[in-house]
Amino acid sequence: MNLQSYIDHTNLKPDASKIAIDQLCREAMEYGFAAVCVSPYHVKTCVEKLKGSDVKIATVIGFPMGYSTTPAKVEEVKRAIDDGAHEIDMVINIQALKANDLAYVKNDIESICTYTHLKSHVLKVIIEIGLLSQQEIISICKICEEIGVDFIKTSTGVIGRGATTADIILLRKLVPAKMKIKASGGIKDKNAALDLIEAGADRIGTSSSVNFFQNES
Repeated sequence: MNLQSYIDHTNLKPDASKIAIDQLCREAMEYGFAAVCVSPYHVKTCVEKLKGSDVKIATVIGFPMGYSTTPAKVEEVKRAIDDGAHEIDMVINIQALKANDLAYVKNDIESICTYTHLKSHVLKVIIEIGLLSQQEIISICKICEEIGVDFIKTSTGVIGRGATTADIILLRKLVPAKMKIKASGGIKDKNAALDLIEAGADRIGTSSSVNFFQNES
C-alpha cells in the first residue's frame, strides 16, 4: 500500500504561519502526499509553493463550527477556488441537523456542491460524527448520497472526538461505494491510519503525517 497517497497533510492551526505552510508544502512534495489541507488564507501560498507538483490543495469552508450562512459559505468556496484550491472540505450546519431541519441542511450542502462540481473540483462534507446520534448519521449520509458529494468526512479535528474505525465501518455501510470517506481528527500514528484505511477510509486527514515515516529505513 502507498500510504502517502491517502494523506491530506494538514495544518489548520489558528496561528499557522507562512513559514509553517511553506514547510507543509515541502513535506507534501517530498513524501508524495495526496494533498495539503490549509485555511483559505493560505491557499495562494500553497499554489505558489506546489507549482509543478501533483499535490492537490484542499481548504476548509464554514470551519470549524459549520453554522455560517449558506450564502457566506458559497462565497468562501468561490474565493477559495479562484485562489487555486482543488478540493473543498465544508462543515455541515450541525445546529440545523440537530433541529431536524433537513431541508436547510440539504440546501446548504447542495449549494456548495453545485458550484464546486461546476468547477470540476472535489467536495468533502464534514459531518462531525462525534456529535451526532445514529439517526442523524443516517440522515446526513442519505442527504450526501442524494446530492452526490465526493467524500463524507468524519470530523474537523477541532470539536469533539476524532475518527474511529467503528465510524468508518458504519459510514461504509451507509454510503454508496462510489462515495469516498475521509477519516480525520486524532490520527497520530501510522498504525491508526492503516486501521482506518482497512476499515474503508479513502483519505486520511492528519497533521502528524511526517511522523508516520520518520522511523522507516
